[in-house]
Amino acid sequence: MPLHLPPGATHLATRPLSREDATAVTALMAACELHDVGAVVIEEADIVGDWQRPAFDLSTQTVGVLDEGRLVAYAEVYKGRWVDAAVHPGHRGLGIGTALSHWTRAVGARDGGTVVGQPVPGGSPGERLLSALGYRTLWTSWVLELPAGRAIEPQPLPQGYAVREPRDDDDLRATWTVNEDAFLEWSDRERATFEEWAATVTHRPGFEPWQLRLVVDPSDTVVGMAFVVVSNGSAYVDKLAVRRDERGKGLARALLVDAFEVARTHGGERSELSTDSRTGALGLYEKVGMQVTSVWRHWAADVAPAAAVVEH
Repeated sequence: MPLHLPPGATHLATRPLSREDATAVTALMAACELHDVGAVVIEEADIVGDWQRPAFDLSTQTVGVLDEGRLVAYAEVYKGRWVDAAVHPGHRGLGIGTALSHWTRAVGARDGGTVVGQPVPGGSPGERLLSALGYRTLWTSWVLELPAGRAIEPQPLPQGYAVREPRDDDDLRATWTVNEDAFLEWSDRERATFEEWAATVTHRPGFEPWQLRLVVDPSDTVVGMAFVVVSNGSAYVDKLAVRRDERGKGLARALLVDAFEVARTHGGERSELSTDSRTGALGLYEKVGMQVTSVWRHWAADVAPAAAVVEH
């Protein structure tokens, strides 16, 4: 699917991305994050993990924009629905973002999607652009931080329950099931396969077993999980889920305390996570002392049926 840049951008080149572009995409997104929210949270392992998902095809689902060989913008569309796109702050205002929007909607239609969208920082140039292009807000997300030096009050586990690392493939598959079952209660998407889940968890570059924290019941069955990543001195809980019939016992809070404590021993002095308005969990995290540091909104737009997409 070609990307049609505005007439004034003839000095720019476009091409699909490859695995070798992960470093450049990371640098591009880091520049955007620093400009838009004042902090860098992306790391290359995030990009590599996403790109190694079995259903992701770099050659047909990505596009890069280059200025004299340097990547200045990019976009990707996963499963005809989930978009990531960025334009370097120094190259905004040229119409590149609008061109990427048209491209993502065309790719979404081609791949059978009906809606495409992505999260962008609240009040950012990206949000203003998507609003002007007719996108609508579907949900709001918050990044929260536990201030340095503050700890969450410990939460005792019920008798017979324990937190441990995964031991074997059966543990991993049980963890995937708990994670997917919980998130599909509120997330409007198809169920991720075990291989897709593993690509961003156990196969994520640098993964170590201590990062995956499991709550098991007295029969040693996995009933809760947390996945924590340490980057740039920050511990980030990327996933947190408890089986529906095991909620109300303090397991999520116990997992959170454990994840942050374990991460601290591996260099994670600051503690962060994110949640969104679909989960209803914001109040829970604020009650344990976490504070909102940035607000993001997921903006989405309908796409035309594939038969209506005309390449020019």
